[in-house]
Amino acid sequence: MPSFFKRHKRKKIDKVHNNKKEQTKKEDSKENSSQNAAGPLNRSLAANLEVIKQKTGSSPDVIIRRLMVGGGPPVEIAIGYVEGLVEEQSVNDFLIKSILNNDDIEVKNGEEILNKIEKDIIALGSIERVNDWEKLFQSMLSGKTIILIDGSSEAISANTRGGEKRSILEPSTQNTIRGSRESFTEAIGTNIALVRRIINNPNLWIEPRKLGTITQTDVSVMYINGIVKDEIVEEVRKRLDNIKLDSILESGYIEQMIQDQTMTTFPTIFHTERPDMVAGNLLEGRVAIFINGTPFVLLAPAVFIQFFQTPEDYYIRSDIATATRFLRVITFFISLMGPAIYVAATTFHQEMIPTQFLLIIAAQRDVVPFPAFVEALIMEVTFEILREAGIRMPKIIGPTISIVGALVIGQASVQAGIVSPAMVIVVSITAIASFATPSFPMAISIRLIRFLFMLCAATFGFYGIVLAFITLLAHLCGLRSFGVPYMSPLTPFIPENAGDTIFRRPWWDLRERPRLIGSKNTVRKGNNQKPEPPAAREMSSRKGDGDEI
Repeated sequence: MPSFFKRHKRKKIDKVHNNKKEQTKKEDSKENSSQNAAGPLNRSLAANLEVIKQKTGSSPDVIIRRLMVGGGPPVEIAIGYVEGLVEEQSVNDFLIKSILNNDDIEVKNGEEILNKIEKDIIALGSIERVNDWEKLFQSMLSGKTIILIDGSSEAISANTRGGEKRSILEPSTQNTIRGSRESFTEAIGTNIALVRRIINNPNLWIEPRKLGTITQTDVSVMYINGIVKDEIVEEVRKRLDNIKLDSILESGYIEQMIQDQTMTTFPTIFHTERPDMVAGNLLEGRVAIFINGTPFVLLAPAVFIQFFQTPEDYYIRSDIATATRFLRVITFFISLMGPAIYVAATTFHQEMIPTQFLLIIAAQRDVVPFPAFVEALIMEVTFEILREAGIRMPKIIGPTISIVGALVIGQASVQAGIVSPAMVIVVSITAIASFATPSFPMAISIRLIRFLFMLCAATFGFYGIVLAFITLLAHLCGLRSFGVPYMSPLTPFIPENAGDTIFRRPWWDLRERPRLIGSKNTVRKGNNQKPEPPAAREMSSRKGDGDEI
């Protein structure tokens, strides 16, 4: 019996020892592969392919095609790419077929074959040499095709980016009646090309970089040299280079990392999906930040009045654009202080309401058990829930549920005596007014601050609303966007640039770019551009035989 237990114990010890040995072997192999994948390429093709297989985990979408080329003893080469990131037609036609159909490869050395393929065989515009693993994997995972040759410690990277991507459609969040119908896609190359079609100038400069230690997301900074301020470009570079994140999945990641002020609900960086809006802001001296994988482009610096302007304002007559801008500013104040004014008037300042109307409101509120502030809070929260539910629901039933829900809940609340009909009207007008703001981030900020104004109105009446508004103005005047005052050109007031704020002067009168944003090149038009009728104002007609004028 004792011998049996000793034998059983010895088997357990041997098993544990063997498991430890296997584990250390696996760890050693992983360390060796990681070390191999961090330095220069090997001269052996088999060793290079083994490193690629270990580094990618033998993923099935990493395609490796082996070929035999060269005169005399053939030399083996390998073509590798990631399926779905490349245009496979280009790989087959311009790489594989070009190499197989070329009978002039009579050299026997791997380095000579590499030079031959690079200079005489590959029929693609963009190729480069790769001699380390970091650059090789970076090229493969960005949509390029790698050519490895046995006996050479260098590889060829050919640009074959492609794959499935969304086509160019109409903008979904920034619609206009007049103007371009193109919007950005998730492909950064397509987005940059859309802007280059509009601005055909060699001074349109682009600086590429990669952000995200794991995702290695392509990010490009675009600006017009000679118009943008060098200080703003340098500040954008500095803030982007200071980002240390493992992933960049959308433009919102970068927006939150480079903004000036974090303790504010107001957006200090503008984003858009319209190429014409990006082009217009670049011509004013701003910097555009393109991020691969998102159709939204960031624009910096941003000012407060910019979030109430649309591209259509510059495509129509100045008087019509001024009227629509003024209407948006009015709706801004309505959506910000509409419920607060009603709460203050019905709670503290009944004398400001006409007597007949006050009697109607008092009769309606006779059955309501809550004060005006609680009544407004219930309706505002209910409308916010309906609005959020309408966005998250499927597109087929989302609008129907939001509209029917608002009507049913509003009517049922009035009949149940929870809220008064006047409160439903006030909250409905406020909700509609918030949709008149062109910028969605600015509309969200107004929706949040509205609750603070309601609280101040319920506590101090109109005095609380005035104090809250003064505090809001002080906060806005203290904000900065890449060093530019958020309320410029209103505060500080710049007369030359005030014609493109709430009011828009006609194009023939808009002579200068924004001074705090653009550089010394502030003049955007020539002199004497005002259209004038001809001196002779007689009716023109064509003389014919026997016709009289």
